[in-house]
Amino acid sequence: MPTAHLPACFLDVHILQSVPVSTLNRDDLNAVKTVDYGGVRRTRVSSQSWKRALRQEFQKAIGQFATRTRRIGKAVADVLKEKHGWDDDEAQLAGAHIVVASGIKFDIKGKPGQEDYEVTTNGLVYLPSDAIEELADLAAGHPDKVKKKIEKSTDTSRLPTADVHAIIRRGNAVIHTFGRMLTEIDDAGVDGAVQVAHAFTTHRSDVQVDYFTAVDDLTAAWGETGSAHLNEAEFSTGTFYRFATIDLRELVANMSGAHNSKEPCDVTEDARNITGAFLSSFIRSLPQAKKNSTAPHTAPDLVHISVRSDRPLSFAAAFETPVRSAQGGGHGAASRNQLVEYARTVITLMGDDRVLAAHWAGTGQDVEGLGTRANSFDALVEASVEAAFAPLEGNA
Repeated sequence: MPTAHLPACFLDVHILQSVPVSTLNRDDLNAVKTVDYGGVRRTRVSSQSWKRALRQEFQKAIGQFATRTRRIGKAVADVLKEKHGWDDDEAQLAGAHIVVASGIKFDIKGKPGQEDYEVTTNGLVYLPSDAIEELADLAAGHPDKVKKKIEKSTDTSRLPTADVHAIIRRGNAVIHTFGRMLTEIDDAGVDGAVQVAHAFTTHRSDVQVDYFTAVDDLTAAWGETGSAHLNEAEFSTGTFYRFATIDLRELVANMSGAHNSKEPCDVTEDARNITGAFLSSFIRSLPQAKKNSTAPHTAPDLVHISVRSDRPLSFAAAFETPVRSAQGGGHGAASRNQLVEYARTVITLMGDDRVLAAHWAGTGQDVEGLGTRANSFDALVEASVEAAFAPLEGNA
């Protein structure tokens, strides 16, 4: 399937989800993240926060994993000790040599032979999780080349640089999908096929403060009063609009190019599986901050997936005018109505023929303008993937 002949194809995912008392995402002051939009304050969950939750869900669904770390050296050392039986000092040095051989700028902590000795990359490196073991195997194959001490930033390694680069450069389903920023190794950067927007409430949402205390059980048992700990925490509630899109042409290009997995694959079938896993994972994902004290595990109220032939199209502007609660209370139904009205208008403006297929599923009554209703999220994902890959398979 030559990527040059693929038509543009995007799967846009629009979600409305009501979340009760929660603190899904906090800033550096431990405060709930917010944004001013349409002249009112909304609760916000950053794309980075939701993307991490999405990626963790996606990895489990697809059965492949990637690791983002500065501590490749320590990870390699651990494998050398556990798998190859190396002692601590030898493994430490070998891990350091792997980092130096990568050509990525590094920092040195401690001295060789000391327990706290470690060589780390300056920035986070993203690579398939099984690449750690491959790097350890590479080091184990050259025991004579990893004996030199790495003590300063100008030190070099005799490990084969090309082999180290080849392992770090390799991708898998996670990296093909979410991308990778790595400029210090040629052809290691990958443009992600997925874009995720910041989620925000469709309506004004005030942050509230929870004053809480903790009781000392023994003090209470002895008949004494008072708390052993007191503090404050922020929380909010609201109906969130969430949006993400996946570029199938970019995904297939990543899988077909230099970042392919080490094993041959059927690009079309694998791309279908990845797309389905992404859609399902985005629908089901939820950031886990404060989960033990809030348990905000709701399901989406509405999910709409459209297959577009031109470009992604967010419906965020539907909520530039904040949703007003219904007469009896609640923002869910009003948010759905406002989204549907805007979607009809903007799809017509952009050209109905750009929408190759549209499906939706949700808890509310039937609506017109969002395509065919599915009776479950699994059926929604299946129908959307089938619609998206029909024209691509015609170009295979």
